[in-house]
Amino acid sequence: MFTSRVPGFRFCFILLVGLLPVFAGAETWQHEQGTLSLDKTPQRVIALNWAATEALLLLGVTPVGVADRDGYSVWVKEPELPEGVANIGTRVAPSLEAIAELKPDLIVTSSEMAPAANLLERIAPTYVVSVYKKGSNPYEKASDMLTTLGDMLDREERAAAVLNDINRTLQTQRRRLENANLTERPVALVNFLDDRHVRVYAPNGLYQSALDALGLENAWSQPGNYWGFSVAGLEALAPYQDTRIVVIAPTLPGLSDTLADSPFWTYLPPVQRDQVYQIDPVWPFGGVFPVKRLATLLADSLIAGGSDNVR
Repeated sequence: MFTSRVPGFRFCFILLVGLLPVFAGAETWQHEQGTLSLDKTPQRVIALNWAATEALLLLGVTPVGVADRDGYSVWVKEPELPEGVANIGTRVAPSLEAIAELKPDLIVTSSEMAPAANLLERIAPTYVVSVYKKGSNPYEKASDMLTTLGDMLDREERAAAVLNDINRTLQTQRRRLENANLTERPVALVNFLDDRHVRVYAPNGLYQSALDALGLENAWSQPGNYWGFSVAGLEALAPYQDTRIVVIAPTLPGLSDTLADSPFWTYLPPVQRDQVYQIDPVWPFGGVFPVKRLATLLADSLIAGGSDNVR
């Protein structure tokens, strides 16, 4: 009896030994919808939001597909998205068929897509991380996302180098502003929604990390929504007399001419002092890189001087 069972035992033992490298090499990460296990480094990654797209590009990984691909170059701009990346639909409603056709081995998404998480996991391992959640610090969450993706993609050193570079840039831009004596007056960061209303960026948003690092006070001290902004009429800026207004592009066509005839705009103290500044687009709902981009653009603009002419 004993000898007749040995071959079967030996076969099972050999089979298990053969599988050991696979199990031993698998790594597991916690995320917002559970756990994610990978037994090899992903090569084909899909990003379902621009913060994840940015993080991958910073790590030197070009995603095979992203959501809202064409909008990225308008609103985010940096880091630049290479040509040839597939568009897999919108950020709020990506195409599962388009995702599956790309045969990804990792999908990066956020909790806004939680209802689709189970469907995504049928296509590929899915990492769910939200930079923007009530009560969280966006820059810290984005840093954690970058570090975790660096771990998953064997780019740990690259992730650390990116964060160190951002810190050095923030320190450099702060010194520039301090040397020019430009840190004494608060700033209000706004996007125009129309000629009467703006999106004002609040202390709980991503932009606040750039202001803090630069030693600048946010003129708008009221808490915003969990995305980090408030919607306000131009008249809401009137009480903030000792401030500078920084307009973040893009703006509406013909806005400059409209504002020139607007009493809501022309009577604002910063406008009358020619302390209005306009900078190129900076994505306010991104990862770590917009903090570096905003700090550099803001320092350049403040040092160059302001105008009341919004382009």
